[in-house]
Amino acid sequence: MKPLTKNLFKARLGKQQQIGFFATLASPSLAELLSGCGFDWALIDTEHSPIETPDVIDHLRAIEGAGIPALVRPAWNDMVLIKRILDQGAQTLLIPYVETAEEARAAVSYTHFPPKGVRGVSGSSRSANYGLTPGYFANAEAEICVIVQIESGGALSRIEEIASVEGVDAVFIGPSDLAASMGHIGNPQHPEVQAAIDDGFRRLKAMGKPTGYLSGNEDEFRRRLADGVDFISFATDAVIARNAATSLLGRLKG
Repeated sequence: MKPLTKNLFKARLGKQQQIGFFATLASPSLAELLSGCGFDWALIDTEHSPIETPDVIDHLRAIEGAGIPALVRPAWNDMVLIKRILDQGAQTLLIPYVETAEEARAAVSYTHFPPKGVRGVSGSSRSANYGLTPGYFANAEAEICVIVQIESGGALSRIEEIASVEGVDAVFIGPSDLAASMGHIGNPQHPEVQAAIDDGFRRLKAMGKPTGYLSGNEDEFRRRLADGVDFISFATDAVIARNAATSLLGRLKG
């Protein structure tokens, strides 16, 4: 018999800062390599990448096999997508483009079995270790972590209402889509966008709600860490590989 896997990311959330990366290149091997480099977590992104739902299992095995927890971002806040990802063994979900408290409540309900939620029941899925985990249904939900992503000015204006939904464990502010919604597409470092993000984090901190973020700007990354953002990614596996390659070639050719 195999015990239920403890969600280390959730256990650390709000207690210590965690630095991770987004896996977007559909390469479990690259995700495995990076996961062994000292990151605290890795996110498998099925929204902005060619990674499909069936590919999630191989990424979970690669990342968790390297010794760190894996998060998954579904392509959308959708009951069927979320059910399938949870059945594959994901325990922490980053739900994209949550605009209202109603949408946050729906997301939470998709991660809970009836009568508390609407998640479909399967006792032989990978999440239940193919039926080898005793007491799976009684204990699984305690290890589920739901993070909602704020990506527009409208959602930011409702951030307290969204963050207060029971079952929302953390709130992630997405700078790129937020910048676009504010009329500054491609420029999340615009002062108006940065001011809005600062305000969002201040409001979440006042509530005591854990926060997450992604930044490809090293100065901002360090500033967000200093500000106490709970979990943060420096861009993606693609950006990490690109930056490493261009930096190396610059030195070799220089």
